[in-house]
Amino acid sequence: MVHRLLTLLLVPAILTACAATNGMQERYAVCRYDQAWEATLDAVKDRAIARQDKDGGLIETAWFEIPMPKRAFGALQREVADSKDRSRLIFTVKRLDDVSRVSFLEERQRWTFRGGSRLFGWAATGPSEEMMRDVQTRLDTKLKEHGCSPS
Repeated sequence: MVHRLLTLLLVPAILTACAATNGMQERYAVCRYDQAWEATLDAVKDRAIARQDKDGGLIETAWFEIPMPKRAFGALQREVADSKDRSRLIFTVKRLDDVSRVSFLEERQRWTFRGGSRLFGWAATGPSEEMMRDVQTRLDTKLKEHGCSPS
């Protein structure tokens, strides 16, 4: 009985953890940690910062809503009137001798039909390739501006 209970509790947690790292991008930069940290903050100036821990190397942006017009759902492909996604970015900056590693991922959710008493709600979806490319480009640019050599 205890094994079944542990399985029921642990399997969803493990699957969630695996899904959360889906789409992780990494950049290595030859520079001091402080330079990489400041470059990363500059790369996300366009978003509100929800959490910032320099000692722990963590930057997390607040949720940012993105309108998604003409999105349809269901078998009849009905349009969702206020269709939207929301996105937040999570960065980790780590010291590695004379190199810094900046990892980032986008957590994305879609406003979607869920059924039941709450017809619509947020559901996890995969990261946007366009968003990830944009973040990587901005990060590389900011790393160079701060005197780092990204690779």
